[in-house]
Amino acid sequence: MATSGREAGGPRCIAIVGPFQSGKTTLLEAILERTGTIGRAGRVTNGDSVGDSSAEARSHGMSIEPNVASVSFLDDGMTFVDCPGSMEFIHEMRNIAPVCDAAIVVCEADERKIPALEVVLRELEEAEIPRFVFINKIDTATRRVRETLALLQVASRTPLLLRQIPIWKDGIAVGFIDLALERAFIYREHAASEIVDIPDGESLREREARFAMLERLADYDDALMEDLISEIDPPRDRIFEDLARELKDQHVVPVFIGSAERGNGVTRLLKALRHEAPTLAETRARLGVSEDGAPLAQIMKTLHMGQGGKLSVGRVLRGGFHEGDTVVGSRGAEARIGSLLALTGASTARIPEAKAGETVGFGRLEGLATGDCFAAGKTRPEAILSNAPPEPVYALSLRIKDRKDDVRLSGALAKISEEDPSLIVETSPELGEIRLLGQGEMHLRVAVERLQSRFQVGVETSKPRVGYCETIRAPASARGRHRKQTGGHGQFGDVMIEIRPLPRGEGFAFIDRISGGVVPRQYIPSVETGARDAVKCGPLGFPVVDLAVTLTDGSYHTVDSSDAAFQAAAKLALAEALPKAKPVLLEPVLAVEITIPTDALSRATGLVTSRRGQILGYDSRPGWAGWDVLSATIPEGEIGDLIVELRSATAGVGTFSTRFDHMAELSGKPAEAVTQKAH
Repeated sequence: MATSGREAGGPRCIAIVGPFQSGKTTLLEAILERTGTIGRAGRVTNGDSVGDSSAEARSHGMSIEPNVASVSFLDDGMTFVDCPGSMEFIHEMRNIAPVCDAAIVVCEADERKIPALEVVLRELEEAEIPRFVFINKIDTATRRVRETLALLQVASRTPLLLRQIPIWKDGIAVGFIDLALERAFIYREHAASEIVDIPDGESLREREARFAMLERLADYDDALMEDLISEIDPPRDRIFEDLARELKDQHVVPVFIGSAERGNGVTRLLKALRHEAPTLAETRARLGVSEDGAPLAQIMKTLHMGQGGKLSVGRVLRGGFHEGDTVVGSRGAEARIGSLLALTGASTARIPEAKAGETVGFGRLEGLATGDCFAAGKTRPEAILSNAPPEPVYALSLRIKDRKDDVRLSGALAKISEEDPSLIVETSPELGEIRLLGQGEMHLRVAVERLQSRFQVGVETSKPRVGYCETIRAPASARGRHRKQTGGHGQFGDVMIEIRPLPRGEGFAFIDRISGGVVPRQYIPSVETGARDAVKCGPLGFPVVDLAVTLTDGSYHTVDSSDAAFQAAAKLALAEALPKAKPVLLEPVLAVEITIPTDALSRATGLVTSRRGQILGYDSRPGWAGWDVLSATIPEGEIGDLIVELRSATAGVGTFSTRFDHMAELSGKPAEAVTQKAH
């Protein structure tokens, strides 16, 4: 049979992924219980699971960050990394799954979750990660397994290979037949299944399903095909060799069944992982990492543990590391390993060494971030992964509750964005706000909660301000005269200006048409400075753009004129001219590309039009059957909670990207609402 994890030179690392609420964390609990790592499986609903141990995860009843736990099964080490399934947190798996030897995709026979399953599978397919499917909740299934397989196949570009069929009794799955072993098993609650004889009446069904499995394997094994044609029963060892090879080469996706909550089907899944999942050597080859060289590790996740400091969760791909080793990252940063920790959920235990294949916590690797790899010594390693963070789709404006936290806020924001690179912090001096951007309402809510719970920085949130502007629609002129007598030297500046609109996007232009020295040369730059200051806030309360200011006339005093006086005169002239020039509000309009399943197209179109958007067209999403991309323009002020409604309309999978397109006039009641709020 295929090489075990111990013989392959290191423990395997397996990612547990799948749609939201498919039972991933429950499966991890079942694995921990079955391997004796914990005495009794906890429940997510009870808040006593090893995974989802953070206060935020428990509060919201969902996975919001990866959870790591290592086990020993039949003397082989395995590490499991449970990844969040919500679309708002699915980016977490992009720095985890590629470094794992394989992934377990937990799913169920629920049509509503097929689009989410497709998103998860596509991530794995594009990263070329071997994967198993575990059909969970078989104890409550209402579909026959063949129907379920056909339903799930829609989400996978790689053929799904059924490895087990359920044994039904009174419409309930009470066990399964393993098609590779040709053995039947009866489920036992929270215990390994009991081997029994294949029940009467199931033999024909088993033979048909087994032949279908072998026929699929034979597509890539000519010798097996000859055996099937000759009606020769192939040796069991060769079948398992084929299963391991075709999993590694991603010709097939093996499908297992069970119930994580009851602990059913877990032992057979673990045995399949032990015998068939790729080895560390094969994972290195997939990642392009040579076997020889300095010890090398890849950072999957960064955590800031309060008093415990920074913890980098990483997998050792080559060699070994010790506490105190000096390492250099793929971006050139040097650090010293402060500690090495074995991880089981939130629990940690100090270890003397991190060996090849192990996934551990590296303490205090300052300067190294999620997605970096690092090597022992002084030679900078080549980067293994190149994952850019996903484009943000939701934003909040932050304001500290207590002024004493002003300085601490920037440090706390830097740490949470280091933990999660998809959190983006922007400072807008023009709008006077700090923005936090991310993948959705829950994503940012959790980030704000962490600011308080981990870093004791309380913030208030609000909708981000929109970069409204105003412009003029007609020419106008005005005189600005600034005269002030203060005893001794006074102040005097006098200008005549004309303003006129410019084409959209031209900005601001200043034109000097002074003749005869009525305004001395040295004061003309001051007039321009005053005009530029004046248009920072127009009569509607916003910056004025796309206008030309022409200085046509003026006068001065040989003693009292000054730069400040002419700046003040220009401001007075603009303050009088702008209201006469038919000011109009401008709003930023964004070009938006919305990605949705085809059956949600009409709902997405309705969301766009209800937000004063304009549909530009739609097309099929390249490489994604049953998905569309909708192109539109939407005012920035209407984007706010678009992602919330879009995900509600698309079973959680809709998303979009934006870019600035143009400024457009805004009038009527929407404009009145904006200007009233500004004043």
